Amino acid sequence: MTRWGILATGHIAGRFAEDLRLVPGAELVAVGSRTRESAELFAARHGVPRAYASWAELAADPDVDVIYVATPHAAHHEATMTCLAGDKAVLVEKPCTLDLATTTELVETARRRGLFLMEAMWMRCNPIILRVVELIAAGAIGEVTHVRADFGAAGPFPPEHRMRARTLGGGALLDLGVYPISLAHLLLGVPQQVRAWARLSPEGVDENTGLVFGWDSGAVATLSCGMVGATAITAAITGTTGRIDLPEPFYRPGAAVLHRAGAEPETIPADLTGGGYQHEAIEVQRCLAAGLTESPLVPHSATLEVMALLDDIKAEIGVSYD
Repeated sequence: MTRWGILATGHIAGRFAEDLRLVPGAELVAVGSRTRESAELFAARHGVPRAYASWAELAADPDVDVIYVATPHAAHHEATMTCLAGDKAVLVEKPCTLDLATTTELVETARRRGLFLMEAMWMRCNPIILRVVELIAAGAIGEVTHVRADFGAAGPFPPEHRMRARTLGGGALLDLGVYPISLAHLLLGVPQQVRAWARLSPEGVDENTGLVFGWDSGAVATLSCGMVGATAITAAITGTTGRIDLPEPFYRPGAAVLHRAGAEPETIPADLTGGGYQHEAIEVQRCLAAGLTESPLVPHSATLEVMALLDDIKAEIGVSYD
């Protein structure tokens, strides 16, 4: 049995708690928050035996094996460091932190202490996404030449919302753009060329962002994210002999549609049981059982490379976080 703790009590924490019920061998035993009231309300809602009024108390619980950090991303670094100091394995929400330097510190700390650490990029653990990767590796669409993906939310977000707060790492890029960027990285690796443009909000965070990546192979990616209009949230992966379409939402689609040259489209259905968060929990437990300190599906290298891309994009569009 793997004993889980959840650090934070917001919407994503609740969705993860519900999906954890679908994971064989998982037991949610504790929750931690900065206030006792919030922790106790979450515990009552999700049937959690122990509620702690601080992150440190949760990290010190000897009956917790792994902690899921579900705070807003500006707090990921502090929360994860607290958990690692308590010798806990950690699954930390994406993006791992606000910048490459602090993400690197988390990775180095986990490695030095011999502890498991994984960024919760759940898309990379989704069976249908893994199937798409397998198909491409097997040559189903030839050599990948183009990745297109978008993630835009309708809004409008009021000035006090976290999406507009610089101090909380607000804006579309870290919250939404990390998905299309991670998809392109998953399929093609680190691009050799990165171009970005964004319209910034009065608070100085990106509201509408366009990205073009280029690889020495000749492949390109055209990506976008925003919080000023609901986009299709779809993706298309084009190769020299075919294309794979991922319908809305592309990071957890109900199917993948394979188009081969000269053949009828083939629909590959996905299992949409639960909310989709159970797959990353299953991967964490698999790694812990195998004695691994990082996941081959979401390796530290991928987390660091994507964070480096995010840093480059922030610099180009003029966004910084205080």
